[in-house]
Amino acid sequence: MRVLDATGLLCPLPVLRAQKALREMASGDVIDVLATDTASVNEFPAFCRQTGHELLESEQTGEQFRFRLRKA
Repeated sequence: MRVLDATGLLCPLPVLRAQKALREMASGDVIDVLATDTASVNEFPAFCRQTGHELLESEQTGEQFRFRLRKA
């Protein structure tokens, strides 16, 4: 599993970085994206709906969010 640290970046940068990382991955691969921008909470589910990737899990620990995605 790959981890992408997008902490400190404002949307849409976490989603754009995740999109770039997903392009380099094989179908079915999983990535964890770490972010601190509160807009990410809405952006990642919308991104997955639009692209067909699966949002497996999302959680918040303190001020950090983690989004686990599976590439379509």
